[in-house]
Amino acid sequence: MKIAKTLIAVTFVTLLAAGGVFAADTIKIGLMAPLTGFAAADGASVHNSVKLAVERVNNEGGVLGKKVELIVYDDRADGKEAVAVARKLIQQDRVIAVVAGSYSTPSRASAPIFQDEEIPFVAAYAVHPDITKAGNYCFRNGFLGMVEGKSAGYVAVEMLKAKRIALLTTDNDFGREMAAGFKDYIKNRGKGASIVYEKTYPFKEKDYKPYLSRIKGTNADLIVVSGYYFHTAPILKQAREMGINTQVLGEEGADSPKTIEIAGKAAEGFIMVTNLNRDDPRPEVQHFLKEYESRYKIQPDMVGASAYDGFMIICEAIKRAGSTEGKAIRAAIAATKDFNALTGVIKGFNDIGEVVKEVQVQVVRGGRFHYYGVVKDISLITP
Repeated sequence: MKIAKTLIAVTFVTLLAAGGVFAADTIKIGLMAPLTGFAAADGASVHNSVKLAVERVNNEGGVLGKKVELIVYDDRADGKEAVAVARKLIQQDRVIAVVAGSYSTPSRASAPIFQDEEIPFVAAYAVHPDITKAGNYCFRNGFLGMVEGKSAGYVAVEMLKAKRIALLTTDNDFGREMAAGFKDYIKNRGKGASIVYEKTYPFKEKDYKPYLSRIKGTNADLIVVSGYYFHTAPILKQAREMGINTQVLGEEGADSPKTIEIAGKAAEGFIMVTNLNRDDPRPEVQHFLKEYESRYKIQPDMVGASAYDGFMIICEAIKRAGSTEGKAIRAAIAATKDFNALTGVIKGFNDIGEVVKEVQVQVVRGGRFHYYGVVKDISLITP
């Protein structure tokens, strides 16, 4: 009887060991994205784009001779949900790094957890400064809100020659950070431009006509909208319905085919600062754009491309580190230089994990986003 129990125990331990070996046959990287809820369209873009990245990496032989396994969870763009997801990725799935393909609130909530556990964490497009302030294991591949806001200011003043500007801002972290950067630029480098109307609107706002009516009375020559596609598209549509043909300038929150779908013809001529240039001639960019649209029957966007880049940054860092140990991966990410990403050439990351790369400017022509310009001013693109 004792022999039988011993054999059972040995077998059980052997199975556990085998399970551990099996698990070690893949490299697990986590992905947090808003797959359900108000941001589900962005979540789908993130998930679909990173799946293309995983496919590419694994088809090219994987990382350190192993296949990459993507562990995906829905954070619903919610801070509390993101905390639960973070703990699950660490304790249950034992990932070695994480791509935060989500918004600022869940990314801010989960960043300190990954920092404490020394798990490298790359925020794809969330803009709030607290994400990288969590510590040296936290990086941002997208732009800091102040960087993008100041770049929008540059576009308004230098490219569009605006003098009388109306500013509409969504009431959340993203909107406030963007608006702060924009106002800073106008104050310090505005060349006589001024903000003649400013309004922060509720995140769930649907009717923008009262704001637009007041803007119409200010004789503004530019309307700057800080919000997501489900804010910007209705603003474009309602403005045109009211006979307001003033140029509208937005930012990466509107970088979605949904903006064009919802606004229709009213989207024509809309300009935005973002980090994806659809007319970038580099082969890897054009391959991604065509492959994504062919496979998913919808145009790709900034959030998907940014998450793709976040995943590739991690994989390339693992290769350069020659290790799956958190400390080594973190050091390799921090040392990234001249990385050929979909969202531009990454010059590197600064001391607090913020990306340095050019800001792209896109315009809607013929129902698609196209190149309008680029912000290269090092004083603006460096956090």
